[in-house]
Amino acid sequence: METYSLLRAFADSWMLIVMTLFFVGVVFWAFRPGSRKQHDDAANAIFRHERKPDGDDRESSSEEARK
Repeated sequence: METYSLLRAFADSWMLIVMTLFFVGVVFWAFRPGSRKQHDDAANAIFRHERKPDGDDRESSSEEARK
């Protein structure tokens, strides 16, 4: 049997099953029970070290801009 034909037969049968199981596993892992906290933490990670604006500075700078 030629190498191409062997690999083609493998890809058509077993690799399809392997990739389908991998996909189902990834989807189950993403939507597993109890993972909400980890997903929320990952979604907000970019804001973790951001400085929060001070309310007084914004008001005083806007008052200065009006003068």
